[in-house]
Amino acid sequence: MHNHQTPKFVSHPLLKEAVVEQRKYQISIAEAGKKDSLMVVLPTGLGKTTIALFVLIDRLEKGKILFLAPTRPLVEQHSAFLKNVMTLDASRIQTFTGTISADKREKLWDTAKIVVSTPQVIENDLLSNRVSLRDIALLILDECHRAVGNYSYVYIAEKYYEQAKEPRVLGMTASPGSDMEKIREICTSLGVKHVESRTEYDHDVAPYVFKKNFEWRSVEVPEEIKSLKRVLDEVLETRLKELQKLGFVRKNKRGRDISKTELLQLRRIIEVQLAKRKHADLYKALSLQAEVLKLKHAIELVETQGIFAVRKYFDRLKSEALSKEGSKAAKRLLKDNKFVDVVSMVASYEGEHPKLSAVIRILQEEIRVNPAIKIIVFTNYRDTAEMIISTLHRLNAEKAGIKAVKFIGQASKVGDKGLTQKEQVGIINKFKEGVYNVLVATSVAEEGLDIPATDLVLFYEPIPSAIRSIQRKGRTARKKIGKVIVLIAKGTRDEGYYWLSRSKERAMGRRISELSGGGGIGNEVAETAISAKVNANLEDTAEAKVKPSHREQKEEQKQRQITEFGAEPLQLTVFVDMRETRSGVAKFLAKAGVDLKLQNLEIGDYVVSDRVCIERKTTLDFLDSLINKRRNLFDQIHRMKSEYENPLLVIEGDSIYGQRNVHPNVVRAVMATIAIDFSVPILQTRDEADTASLIYVIAKREQMPNPTEVNPHGKKPSASLREQQEYLISALSNIGIVTTRNLLRRFKTVEGILTASKEELMEVEHVGKKTAEHIKAVLSAEYSS
Repeated sequence: MHNHQTPKFVSHPLLKEAVVEQRKYQISIAEAGKKDSLMVVLPTGLGKTTIALFVLIDRLEKGKILFLAPTRPLVEQHSAFLKNVMTLDASRIQTFTGTISADKREKLWDTAKIVVSTPQVIENDLLSNRVSLRDIALLILDECHRAVGNYSYVYIAEKYYEQAKEPRVLGMTASPGSDMEKIREICTSLGVKHVESRTEYDHDVAPYVFKKNFEWRSVEVPEEIKSLKRVLDEVLETRLKELQKLGFVRKNKRGRDISKTELLQLRRIIEVQLAKRKHADLYKALSLQAEVLKLKHAIELVETQGIFAVRKYFDRLKSEALSKEGSKAAKRLLKDNKFVDVVSMVASYEGEHPKLSAVIRILQEEIRVNPAIKIIVFTNYRDTAEMIISTLHRLNAEKAGIKAVKFIGQASKVGDKGLTQKEQVGIINKFKEGVYNVLVATSVAEEGLDIPATDLVLFYEPIPSAIRSIQRKGRTARKKIGKVIVLIAKGTRDEGYYWLSRSKERAMGRRISELSGGGGIGNEVAETAISAKVNANLEDTAEAKVKPSHREQKEEQKQRQITEFGAEPLQLTVFVDMRETRSGVAKFLAKAGVDLKLQNLEIGDYVVSDRVCIERKTTLDFLDSLINKRRNLFDQIHRMKSEYENPLLVIEGDSIYGQRNVHPNVVRAVMATIAIDFSVPILQTRDEADTASLIYVIAKREQMPNPTEVNPHGKKPSASLREQQEYLISALSNIGIVTTRNLLRRFKTVEGILTASKEELMEVEHVGKKTAEHIKAVLSAEYSS
């Protein structure tokens, strides 16, 4: 250790002896968390989980603990940590992820003292009333900077304050962002009134931090690459001139001056105008905007990434241009002679960006000097990660002691083989064990995944985000003297990104200091409501409620919109497809007191009676299903119509016309087909709250005043005998149609299936032991009302 003192350990009946080191800053932050709900802001690697542990053991006597983390590997990591350091029986610490069935979770919830889970699982269990947060004495939210907008943390925190006897929240993050509004929104969402923040420079943290050497190395861009960029710049300027003629870009605006944000805003402006009136110039402007975006991306790759990445990108553009559904922008670019010249030059270029040789050189030097070193190389792009790894393999780098592995996220687009979370954990363990000593990673390593002590972090390019920057820099300097190197291509956007990244980090530090009253320990935040002033602090009222923000007032307004349908609460039941829980519709229905039954529905999104099934599409979903052949809308409608007497299509959102380059007449023709040929009514709603209101009214009509049991199976009139037989068997244990038909072919009659033994049932293809047992249980178990 840096201060060369023998570490002292924390002693507590719930902690194993000599396993948790005593650190003053962790103990003082935990003391604040014991007194009140708190957000902890601490650089990665300084033990946020240990602080959570201290607050957790204090609150355990008051009730259960719910510990949430955004990904499965993080959940498993936290769970393993608690089991390793606590004297509590391991069976009392339960890990919940989507792989555990809902029924099993319900049983485990009752016996567990500590539940570590992904938020989506808890959100679904809350929506379907499987769990209650009444007895939760502490809610811990890891990576709490996600608690904004529609993320599960926001809903769970809201339900927690509604249900818990003595709510207490502990939010943890390395970096809530540099935007004051966002930090305040996180605190408001979590009902947090205090912020405890430390940096590695604070006097009580410094002894545990090994200073990082931070250096940035400039790399000269060769003339050949500059000439490629110049030609792309020329193509870009012609597109901008066309946009200027159409009046969408200011005169004298150069390609290098227009940012990605401005281009995305421009797209929204064009789409709004298209919604009002259809004009060829607007469609042309939309295509030009897409071309400018593609050209800007190509220029960035040429300047800061390298030929390999550009080549890959051009290959994707070619595929896009050749496919029927491909964008007009890709097709137009590949008809431009100058652009085609660049594509040919890139294809025949034999060199590579000098950053690649700089990375190889740094790896060789560092490993020669210290063979036991661990290094992470970060890049924004998977293609660059692929290039570095393949170059190392080609150079037979293992002989020089470089054992490198690629560490990327899950697959994000067609043809892109990502890593599963299990594979990610496996790679990290091998990196810890020294099987690998170089991790070439994209942004997946941003959030808390326990990548071990790293001697060197090498940025292939500077990354213009405070959150990414701090998370990554936290990876070094945990137990050894760490070093950070940033590669910067001279005279490119790299230089701008670097300074932007540094200024955002400083801004974030300032915002947190303002919120926590100067970053001190346990500063009481003034007992006043959030005022309209910019420098206002967080409120601490007697009810521990925060004055409603504009967002909350909108939520209240939406809530009123739903509950206005009945003076007294009605007990309505709605079956909801699991995928729909990502939208706000299910949450609004839950708030209105509807009993939600979450299931994987084969047909439709909401079932409100055995006659009525509702398919919900946002306007963009609806339009995508017209363009994307894999999402066959007519097939969905046909299946719904064949199963339900009264199916319904709800299209949610504004302006169905003029988006996704779909001609209004195509939209009208599709809607006419659905309404006339399929006889399926189409209803349009404004937003999620409006859709929820509509579903509520339909459910009320169907279920009141003569309540009927809601059946997620449809009730199609006058089905054939064969269909009725299949229907009857498929209702058992949700057996699929293939297995149903196998059973009927084998036993000839429904009666034959009902009288068959478990062993006979198991002889049928696709019928395992569990399915056979379930069929027998359904048929022979006594009915209890």
